[in-house]
Amino acid sequence: MAGMSIDKLKQILREKQLPADVEPPIEAMRKSMEKLAFPAADDIETEAVSVANRDAEWVRAPGSQAERAILYLHGGGYVVGSINTHRSLAGEISRCAQSAVLLVDYRMAPEDPFPAAVDDGVASLKWLVEQGFSPKNLAIGGDSAGGGLTLATLVAARDNDVLMPAAAVAISPWSDMTCSNESYQTRAAADPMVTVHGLKRMAGFYVGDSDPTHPYASPNLADLSGLPPVLIHVGRDEILLDDAIAFDKKAKAAGVECSLEIWDDMIHVWHAFHPMLDEGKRGIERVGEFLREKWTTV
Repeated sequence: MAGMSIDKLKQILREKQLPADVEPPIEAMRKSMEKLAFPAADDIETEAVSVANRDAEWVRAPGSQAERAILYLHGGGYVVGSINTHRSLAGEISRCAQSAVLLVDYRMAPEDPFPAAVDDGVASLKWLVEQGFSPKNLAIGGDSAGGGLTLATLVAARDNDVLMPAAAVAISPWSDMTCSNESYQTRAAADPMVTVHGLKRMAGFYVGDSDPTHPYASPNLADLSGLPPVLIHVGRDEILLDDAIAFDKKAKAAGVECSLEIWDDMIHVWHAFHPMLDEGKRGIERVGEFLREKWTTV
């Protein structure tokens, strides 16, 4: 599978993409994502742990430094995804960042809508500090909904006087629950993975009766002052492009050190396809480089 072109991957994904008006049952969506998950590399070690009353797992590649930790919040539209679906990606982030990665089974919608996931994110950050990790050796990251949750967790943690980690990474972040940015239309034909209809359906599950403009639901609409340095990766061919651009612009205006990297031709969370896509490997390597740099400069 290694060395597949992005064009070939896009073709495969388009063939599997459901029509816009098809709404599969949630349990079927969850089972499908589990079935398609890549296995972690053979040298990745895992350790089950309980974090703030949630199941969690330490994921460690050879060379992980004991004093470092990354809280990683998986994607899946706040509705699907799990420790299992993201173990492979977490393992390669661990390898490139030379750090243990903590995957947390945060609560998901519709069973536990907003703000349950944000509460679990903040509680997980607190837990890491309680375990003796210095904030200067901590980071937080996530992809898609987990990328938005990463940013929302930082905003909520700041508001609740939780010590900030040294850095954050948001991969293809879904950070505006109003689903109103222009790229939802301008990139719809180019995106082979994510549909506007699908995102709006998941937003309905997640936000429920709450206000989609709440800053913890849509961190793009929050006061972003006081956040740590953030790396944002987004593909030019995804409908969430403008979510990332808008966050970067607002973060910089608030004095946050924000690095937005728009990758040509790339799709939603291309890093997850690292076993077959060279650009996925390079994306993860860049994440590791960014985190190692921030840990040595704080």
